[in-house]
Amino acid sequence: MADVLSQSEIDALLSSLSTGEVDADELKKEEKAQKIKSYDFKRALRFSKDQVRSITRIHENFARLLTTQLSAQLRTYVSIQVASVDQLPYEEFIRSVPKMTILNVFEPYPLEGRLVMEMNPNIAYSMLDRMLGGKGEPYNKVENLTEIETKIMTQLFQRTLEVFREAWISVEEFDPMMEEIEVNPQFLQLVSPNETVVVISFSTTIGEASGMINICIPHVVIESILPKLSIHLWMQEKQKERDDGEVAKLEKHLKHAAVQLKVELGKSQITVQDMLHLGPGDTIELKQLIDDPLITKVGDSVKYKVQPGKVKNHLAVQVTEVIEGDYYDE
Repeated sequence: MADVLSQSEIDALLSSLSTGEVDADELKKEEKAQKIKSYDFKRALRFSKDQVRSITRIHENFARLLTTQLSAQLRTYVSIQVASVDQLPYEEFIRSVPKMTILNVFEPYPLEGRLVMEMNPNIAYSMLDRMLGGKGEPYNKVENLTEIETKIMTQLFQRTLEVFREAWISVEEFDPMMEEIEVNPQFLQLVSPNETVVVISFSTTIGEASGMINICIPHVVIESILPKLSIHLWMQEKQKERDDGEVAKLEKHLKHAAVQLKVELGKSQITVQDMLHLGPGDTIELKQLIDDPLITKVGDSVKYKVQPGKVKNHLAVQVTEVIEGDYYDE
């Protein structure tokens, strides 16, 4: 069985890298030198690279949406970014989760099965503190939740699930329904220990508190929609159909758009010499009979044939024919 680092061991490793106790370059050299890789058949990779990339994009969008939602709700600095997306056996995920944490179990109806969102207590209690009027200071509590805390946490997770639904709607539309909040991962059995799950980890900062949020998605739960996560299929995703209301709204706006209307009284052709000698009182003969209709243009396109007249002592024209297609004047 492969070793799984706990959250405290991960924090200690990152601290060693930042202080110089561990040289990152040497670790990279050791990794390059190791050409033979062991394969554990218990860690079956059931998600393709395309599917993992698609899941990553979905949850990058989820992180952006959740950052905006929590910033407005908590009125404090919030930063959420995807740190990693890994597939591993469910047993390894459970062993990597702290013994006391905040676990939100929900069902993505109509998909069968359950998902879980694990939130580090530092983050959870910072959010809780902000909701109760505090400064949102980090507080790592390792006790069971009180009824009031459970109620507030439930409301926070409900809003988070709405954002989760919005992030997935481009692939599959489902309605996440919250089931319970648990604090001990040992009491949580979503699937069999060897079932492959994909775990999306988010690096999260809320005010002065920082920690990780993990979403665990079992393969068996989203198996039916995995073909939709193919990059080829996603790039050729069916276009959104316009609803009748959207079309009517566009037509309404177009009907109120201002356009230029021009009526041509006729055409004539003279020489430059004649034009230079024109003066007041001179008459230019047009190539237009008095009984012939006039041409009306909308912009530069000929659209109507009209006849001139007056309406209440104002010059006006009456449309006699609508011109469809191209019009060629002789």
